[in-house]
Amino acid sequence: MVPELFIIYLFLFLFGASFGSFFNVCISRIPRGISLVTRASHCPVCGTNIKPWHNIPIISYLALRGKCHSCHTRINPHYFWVETVTAFLFMLLFWRFGETFNWLFFKYLIFFSALLIVFVIDLQHGIIPDVISLPLILLGIGSTFVPGNDVTFLSALTSGATGFGLFLLVGYAFEKLTGKEGMGGGDIKLIAAVGTFMGFAGLLFTVLFSSFSAVILMMLIRHQREKIFPYGPFIVVAAFVYEVFGNIIIARYLGLFGL
Repeated sequence: MVPELFIIYLFLFLFGASFGSFFNVCISRIPRGISLVTRASHCPVCGTNIKPWHNIPIISYLALRGKCHSCHTRINPHYFWVETVTAFLFMLLFWRFGETFNWLFFKYLIFFSALLIVFVIDLQHGIIPDVISLPLILLGIGSTFVPGNDVTFLSALTSGATGFGLFLLVGYAFEKLTGKEGMGGGDIKLIAAVGTFMGFAGLLFTVLFSSFSAVILMMLIRHQREKIFPYGPFIVVAAFVYEVFGNIIIARYLGLFGL
């Protein structure tokens, strides 16, 4: 790797880790309806404000051994993992889009940053906040007016509507057949956002891959099948796999048939 690229990747890692720290604030406060700007970062147990040198992404968590400096309460590991994953996400997307800071890099940087927040919130609380999913739908449609976008305005509209309608229908049918909620409103809005950002091909892959993954997990934990588990993380992972590795997967698949 040439020195210039090394510096760029190092910058993206550090920049991503810093954004990951902010994403942790979103993950902690949005589900509780707390403003992101009302007060400084603080321990949720003892309420002590976190000193700047205890708030260095990744490093501080390791240095503090995952505990609050004041009350020594265990810090949720997601603080460390979100910062780390975000750092690598920034680098991976830069690699995906040809190691250039083009429009698509920034578009999907915004998209998957929001999806990472959704991933953790849905895992922890079983909800996908409208304050994230609804703006994503509008951003997906709005991005089609930027030159060089990979999805047309018509494709964004039809794909978003298709994803919304499909999940709404599946959820309605499941509830009628079983008497249980099968698809939450957050999942329906999230898949609509996927459609507006990624178009029909991305929507189709995300629906199939996430559904297949969810079914496999349900089979593995069949002894707990009465337990409700969030579907949002499956959507997030499927969308990420398609956007970053989709071309490789599709090429390999077609290669099996000599295409």
